[in-house]
Amino acid sequence: MICPDYLIEGLEQQFRHIERERMQGLPLRNPALQVEAVGFCDWNCFCLGVLITPWFMNLMLLSDEGDAWRDLQIGDKQLHQLPSGPYEFILGEEEGIGRYQMCSLFSPVFEFADQATAVATAEAVMHALMSEENRDTLSTREGEISRRWLREPGEESTNRQDRLGCDDQAPGLRQRLQQPLSRRDLLRGQFQRDADQ
Repeated sequence: MICPDYLIEGLEQQFRHIERERMQGLPLRNPALQVEAVGFCDWNCFCLGVLITPWFMNLMLLSDEGDAWRDLQIGDKQLHQLPSGPYEFILGEEEGIGRYQMCSLFSPVFEFADQATAVATAEAVMHALMSEENRDTLSTREGEISRRWLREPGEESTNRQDRLGCDDQAPGLRQRLQQPLSRRDLLRGQFQRDADQ
């Protein structure tokens, strides 16, 4: 199956509508970003890609069949085995697009200075996800991602730079995008700081 244009366009249209109707005035929006679907491709008879919005960047799994995931409840979690390893997705539903599954990458998205940087990051994410060389032992379950992102309770460092795993000698975004990105780096947001440069 090739991801049909109407599916991707419908996704963007629905989340632009959500931005106008539900997100206006909320402090978690990054005004430098806009809704954009990036890198959608056929995967296991579904469409997989990254959705950028001013309030999140998520992996999105879409189906062009209306009855997809009817045996699941909204909010149910499902593990999907991608080339780089297992990822946990959550089932959602919107009137304009029906049911979809999502896996959070960044939320909120204030670390992105502009749309071009967010798009470059989304493209790097898709490349990393589809590459077996990025497979490692890091869990991709939502709780584990959150704990690693914010660090375990009781750990000494609460410095934002430490949480992101960045230092002053971090390579530029272009350099990072040219190197293989491990799932550990991806989920810890190693190249986030570079995205602001």
